[in-house]
Amino acid sequence: MEKVSLSERLDKISEHWRPDVVARLNGQEVKVVKFQGAFPWHHHEKEDEMFLALKGSFKLEFRDKTVVLDEGEFVVVPKGVEHRPVADEEVEVMLFEPAGIRNTGNIVDEKFTAPMEKE
Repeated sequence: MEKVSLSERLDKISEHWRPDVVARLNGQEVKVVKFQGAFPWHHHEKEDEMFLALKGSFKLEFRDKTVVLDEGEFVVVPKGVEHRPVADEEVEVMLFEPAGIRNTGNIVDEKFTAPMEKE
């Protein structure tokens, strides 16, 4: 039971789109990530995913609409729903998702797929 400083963990992130696991609970991972630009379209077949804007704002694009998330706002993407985050400026985001899922879901992309983290 140790406290986590999100600002310290985010300060250590130097590469966009590479999530850092900051906590694990009940089979879920809490991650922080910085990103800028557009991520590839993808979905997670069996997992829901939550995006919480910590610093800055970004768009979460869906095939039928776009949701803009400002600081302190979040959205849950249901399993199977194709989506992609897009940020014009660098943003800091917290993710909640089941442990062990690939960040690019159903696709593998040389630039964007992060290495799987071991517990």
